[in-house]
Amino acid sequence: MPELAISAEKVAFLIEKTREFDVKEGATDPDSGSNPTDDNMIDVLEDDGDDPVAREITAFINALTEDEQVDLIALMRLGRGDDGIEEWEELRREARETRDIAAAQYLLGEPLVSDYLAEGLSAFGIDWAAAAPK
Repeated sequence: MPELAISAEKVAFLIEKTREFDVKEGATDPDSGSNPTDDNMIDVLEDDGDDPVAREITAFINALTEDEQVDLIALMRLGRGDDGIEEWEELRREARETRDIAAAQYLLGEPLVSDYLAEGLSAFGIDWAAAAPK
């Protein structure tokens, strides 16, 4: 079994955060009032481009080492089914080649990234929920 350069705890944290980000949607209430109670809290799930969760995810990923970022991208691709665990080094090589794109931007642009990261950890025999910070 190959070794991961990123800890399961860090990936689990990102899975939780990207799930928060994944539930965002486009503007559904363009004539929003200033009082959330009056708006029935509908605006909380709108993505207005200034999302604190996206900023937190981006800052977290940017603080990772290059090897951790490479493994994160490779894990996402593994979970997406691009290759199997047997081709882990190939997935890492391809991820390293695409590092000219900001890792956070790349990962946040991938629909279902949280599911793919969870599946990637599963291929390593790691249950992300058990690794999640308490």
